[in-house]
Amino acid sequence: MDPDLGTTVPMDDLGNGNLKRSSSHGATISFHNIHYKVKERRGPLCKRTTVTKDILLDLKQILHNTLDMNCMSTNICRFLDVLAARKDPSGLTGEVLIDGAPQPPNFKCLSGYVVQDDVVMGTLTVRENLRFSAALRLPMSISQQEKDQRVEQLIKELGLSKVADSRVGTQLIRGISGGERKRTNIGMELLIDPRVLFLDEPTTGLDASTANSVLLLLKRMAANGRTIILSIHQPRYSIYRLFDSLTLLVGGQQVYHGPAQSTLQYFSAIGYTCEPHNNPADFFLDVINGDSSIQRFSKDFSELDPEEVNSSRQAIERRLVEEYRSCTLYRETQQELQLIVQGKGSVPQRQSFITYNTSFCHQFSWVLHRTFRNLMLNPQTSFAQIAVTLFLALIVGAIFFGVGADQSGIQNRMGALFFITTNQCFSALSSAELFITERKLFIHEYISGYYRVSVYFLCKILSDILTLRTVPAIVFSLVAYFMIGFKAAPDSFFVFMLTVALVAYTATAMTMAISADQTVVAIANIFMTISFVFMMIFSGLLVNLPSIAGWLSWLKYFSIPRYGLTALLINEFNGLTFCDVNVTLPSGISCTGEQFLQNQGINSSTWGLWQNHMALMIMTLIFLTIAYLKLRFIKKFT
Repeated sequence: MDPDLGTTVPMDDLGNGNLKRSSSHGATISFHNIHYKVKERRGPLCKRTTVTKDILLDLKQILHNTLDMNCMSTNICRFLDVLAARKDPSGLTGEVLIDGAPQPPNFKCLSGYVVQDDVVMGTLTVRENLRFSAALRLPMSISQQEKDQRVEQLIKELGLSKVADSRVGTQLIRGISGGERKRTNIGMELLIDPRVLFLDEPTTGLDASTANSVLLLLKRMAANGRTIILSIHQPRYSIYRLFDSLTLLVGGQQVYHGPAQSTLQYFSAIGYTCEPHNNPADFFLDVINGDSSIQRFSKDFSELDPEEVNSSRQAIERRLVEEYRSCTLYRETQQELQLIVQGKGSVPQRQSFITYNTSFCHQFSWVLHRTFRNLMLNPQTSFAQIAVTLFLALIVGAIFFGVGADQSGIQNRMGALFFITTNQCFSALSSAELFITERKLFIHEYISGYYRVSVYFLCKILSDILTLRTVPAIVFSLVAYFMIGFKAAPDSFFVFMLTVALVAYTATAMTMAISADQTVVAIANIFMTISFVFMMIFSGLLVNLPSIAGWLSWLKYFSIPRYGLTALLINEFNGLTFCDVNVTLPSGISCTGEQFLQNQGINSSTWGLWQNHMALMIMTLIFLTIAYLKLRFIKKFT
């Protein structure tokens, strides 16, 4: 629901702008016989059973262009998701009609949805976030200048002019206030001018005054022809009195839907009277939970058996449902629903899909720009990465400084190259957060039609590889290579740098493949650490690979450090001499680099070198494909 483009109303305490009208009325949403159930697995692995649990039961309701509050239920958020077409259609029966017509398959892209947890890029400013939403969600037929004008107009209407160029804020960056952040989230949905706006707990995390100002803003929008549907728990009275209609659910069943100001009279008529000076919202919650003073037993619930308490509450729930289904409000709603059904069109499509208003290239340009800007404005992920890399390069350079051309030089070179390879692998662990920290943001933007999965994936890969892998690899090579005193040949240096970068790419790709479908960074780190530890064993330093038993030796082909270390050893040892070849030395002592490589079971030929790079590139492509497929088929419904 966007700022309208016609008549204006004052914003009062919300700013100096106006809320304008772009349409005469909002949409009328009706839902018929909505039933939603989920399957839950219970019991131990050996005796696990699948149980079907009912979440929503036979819901029938009409929502006009009003400010409708849905509250007092543990299942109300799922109810909101069903209306917004953001719930998994499996297990869902019934139909939702928009103005008497079947719900469009891409309804989720046409309506506005403000999630409970703010999903905006905290490193960007308010204006930059709004411009990003406008650029990707508005049609390309609208010029960028017109989109920018709409953004500026919306900033004024939402009272965000003073903070338009301020960053939204992250855990490390001080940003705007909670109310301004919430209005920014609302503004990003208003840019597409939706006729229906859904809000999931818009007052979460806000103080009483700020919450009241946000609801006043929504009230004004509803008064100007918008259908606003929100879920909220225990609002204070100054917020409750703003609502036009109220829906109460208990145990997934509807116990009231009608005018918000008539709710107290309704409950009084069925025997539940609100005490003077009691907040109506708190009173409704007490009634639903069976804690109303009128229903109290001669002894407190604390003195009752848990089964007795549960039984009494179920009895109250059944009574509330029966009372509502026998009241005049319910009968009137049923009659109106029947008229809507008689005039509705074809059967709605059950499959939903995402539609886009912009092309692949347009999306790629904007998402890539935002991704790079986010990295540059996040010092802990960009400059800190380079600083840590530089520090490690200086440390390893100081430890192995000036390796000699003797027997100790062989050991030092081997140790330095093993450390470098291992360091590149474990440095890739930082990419585990790449998809996990932005998971909610990605899912919300993808479902809302901002961009394709492939666009988001490519942009994240490019930004991570160029800024957090390539640049650190170059910095590390420039410092460590010459401090250690590796072979002074230009071609050897560039092969060294290429190998270090390829190891970083492959390790990063594997990290992404493991973490793409994870929700907790710690779990992903455990999986990756275990994988890298096993790979280190088969890298060629800790154990002589030719001596490994045949039934285990095949594991070496899955070791990223092995390919990197082998390539670095061939690049460094080929052509080196560590003693006089004419002097007879004990067996096991290598005088030339080629002899050392042969003792290690390494093919020192040109193909022996480049086959390692090819293996790393193939592994990178395989891991990236796995990561993309995981991201593509990740559960995007709530």
